[in-house]
Amino acid sequence: MSQWTTVCPLADILPATGVCALVGQQQVAIFRPRADEQIYAISNIDPFFEASVLSRGIIAEHLGDLWVASPLKKQRFRLRDGLCMEDEGRSVAHFEARVQDGQVQIKA
Repeated sequence: MSQWTTVCPLADILPATGVCALVGQQQVAIFRPRADEQIYAISNIDPFFEASVLSRGIIAEHLGDLWVASPLKKQRFRLRDGLCMEDEGRSVAHFEARVQDGQVQIKA
């Protein structure tokens, strides 16, 4: 059964950045693209290299969607669902994310 896990205060995530959190046994990359309360969460593991790096990627907008580019070889993953732009077979897990009373919560 999935449940909401409080990860950190929203204020701990600077706008236009990502952070990594351990939620259960999963490394989750949490992104705050703007100064509002909209957040996104995907797996932190780059599926091309099995490296824990996606939270350190660069956030960009492309065709109306927000993506994060892996810091390794720049493959892009869509924040709303984890789809890999370059190879759909290498997409990453997506997690529901919300801000509740100023706290970032992930459902996993």
